[in-house]
Amino acid sequence: MLAFSTIAGGVAISAIYLVLRGSERVSAVTTPVRDFRVETVVENLVIPWEIIFISSDEALITERPGRVTLVELSTGRSEVLGEISVAHVGEGGLLGLTQERSTGKIFTYYTYREKDNLWNRVHLWDSPEFKDGAVVLDGIPGASVHDGGRIKIGPDGRLYVTTGDAANMESSQDLNSLAGKILRINTDGTLPSDNPFPGSPIYSYGHRNPQGLSWREDGQLFSTEHGPSGEMGMVANDEVNRIIPGGNYGWPRVVGKRSAEGFIDPVYHSGNETWAPSGCSFYYGGDFPEWNDSLFFAALRGEHLHRVALNKEGNSVVASEKLLQGAIGRLRNVVQGPDGLIYLLTSNRDGRGVVRPGDDKLLRLTPKR
Repeated sequence: MLAFSTIAGGVAISAIYLVLRGSERVSAVTTPVRDFRVETVVENLVIPWEIIFISSDEALITERPGRVTLVELSTGRSEVLGEISVAHVGEGGLLGLTQERSTGKIFTYYTYREKDNLWNRVHLWDSPEFKDGAVVLDGIPGASVHDGGRIKIGPDGRLYVTTGDAANMESSQDLNSLAGKILRINTDGTLPSDNPFPGSPIYSYGHRNPQGLSWREDGQLFSTEHGPSGEMGMVANDEVNRIIPGGNYGWPRVVGKRSAEGFIDPVYHSGNETWAPSGCSFYYGGDFPEWNDSLFFAALRGEHLHRVALNKEGNSVVASEKLLQGAIGRLRNVVQGPDGLIYLLTSNRDGRGVVRPGDDKLLRLTPKR
């Protein structure tokens, strides 16, 4: 374990370097970790969840109560573009956001209430004010916990959606339910002909609460997933999974790495430690060359930015490290911006963290020159 310092707004903060595979130690990385600065781009966001970049200097951020905010990266100027009526209950509300680059179409994932039930849906918007549009996927079970919520356009042009088990564990194994799954649809809401289950949007199943999706440069898809928090008397065992079409990732039959027949083990898991991993992103850029081809994920309860170095096949972890441990609180998302830098969203105002001055924030990691 090696402690080192970085700089955030001129104030030294500490980070921790760890080398793990699941709960086992492996060889340390030989390349040095570059010092970096943490810059605040925007403050006073209200439980931000997703960020996408719509130009070289503009980003959209979803805030869980239902706001979509436009941010100018160079100046930090922000304005609310629109508000969406959502059920902001527990972990639900306005969550995922993505854009189809070829058309500019914007999609959101949000929780809504119908009579006494909570549901989630994917909505395609026609206007930048988020007033008109059409639902492209509905009937996703919702709850005050475990709503999933990450949506992304894959390299194949399809729309991928993570859903949680909505506090109903068995639904994750039920191929007639959209809960506890990773879903794949065309951007017009129709079903791709090459989905693993004909006539179904289900791409993989047996998930508890997946909140991150990212593709490696070679096309491999990875997802981050929350492990149990008391179900069946178990806790922790958060996961990073390599997603295989039609794969069963075990929940609630299998927790952690068990090599059980018929289920796919995680590539990486937290063992007895709780990370609560959310958004994730592979990094490819020149500002941090030693981090190239690394998978980063944001940790909520773990309060850190986690970096994972994978082998070429993507089926094992070479090394990992924790950055910014405890320095900025709960982290909801990590993405690489159009400038090649790394952007983070905090989540300290979600009722489970310690609110710091200016929370919540959009932050940017820049190399220390």
